[in-house]
Amino acid sequence: MPTFPPNALFAVAHLIARRMGSNEAEAQRVADHLVRANLSGHDSHGVGMLPAYVQMLKDGLLVPNQTPETVLDAGALLVIDARRGYGQRMAAEAVERAIERAKELGACVLALRNSAHIGRIGTYGEQATAAGCAFTAFVNVADIWPQQAPWASADGRVGTNPFCAAVPGTDGPALLLDMATTTIAAGKARVAYNKGVPVPDGALIDAHGAPTNDPTGFIRDRTGALLSFGRHKGSGLAVMCEIMAAAVGGGQRADQDAKGGVVNSMLATVIDLSKLGDPAAIAQGIEATKTHIRAARVAPGFEQILLPGEPERRSAARRKAEGIEVDATTWHDIRAAAETLGVTRAEIDQAAAG
Repeated sequence: MPTFPPNALFAVAHLIARRMGSNEAEAQRVADHLVRANLSGHDSHGVGMLPAYVQMLKDGLLVPNQTPETVLDAGALLVIDARRGYGQRMAAEAVERAIERAKELGACVLALRNSAHIGRIGTYGEQATAAGCAFTAFVNVADIWPQQAPWASADGRVGTNPFCAAVPGTDGPALLLDMATTTIAAGKARVAYNKGVPVPDGALIDAHGAPTNDPTGFIRDRTGALLSFGRHKGSGLAVMCEIMAAAVGGGQRADQDAKGGVVNSMLATVIDLSKLGDPAAIAQGIEATKTHIRAARVAPGFEQILLPGEPERRSAARRKAEGIEVDATTWHDIRAAAETLGVTRAEIDQAAAG
């Protein structure tokens, strides 16, 4: 597979975002977010999303340089409608406002509605923890065919509906949990399809509701559905993400008419730890808990005990040093999408050369 240094993929993503109409600041934000997702090992949310974004733009389902609407500003409660703005910018700016409010009041509940795809939710957890804040988020996925079959269902009914929680440490998040409520994210099924490899057992059902390892029907034909992780428990969390982000937060729901884009809504809580207690004491408690867990015997078949966020850190360190692999199909799709915007192959090659 082609391998690129992070700055080369940033240049490619930045070039495409600019040709989509984003101003410089927005293009920088989008490109940085996508490459950080790749660095973290989440290629499902990295530069491979660009072809989908280009198609959403052409369909009028993604609006560059959008001005978000403040629906409600009630002290510790903020409601912001992104109006299909570019998700990476819409969410980052909304979380920044929530951080500022939490610094003032101690905590802030943020309802972000109707954003185009906001990408890897962990990025916003990292944003909050960098400011000394704890972060939780319920997120739903709408405007697309229902991709997750809840427990006991043979049909898709909700999106992949991620959940995120993060607490700050001395050099970034001490712990960062960021996960789809499906066994694998939809983007990971896309990556598997592009590579021509199967998805893991227990991740997918076909059009008849039967288990399958072949992502072809799901990705190419939009049949079948992803399964929740943890059986009824992951399914229950997926349903609550749908309810909290959309029904409670006021965003587009999975049961409403889909136009074929990706719309995310998010109900997030941001807490300034300096208002909750002594940050040093809280940090000590977090580290003591981590040490306690790591002191357990390592189970057979495992090399060591990893805590939430550690696989992503390791991936980022490795990929910064060795480069980021992009499968041939994804790279072809990125180039083809760029060409529909008038970007020449020479321009893409120049950007990719770093």
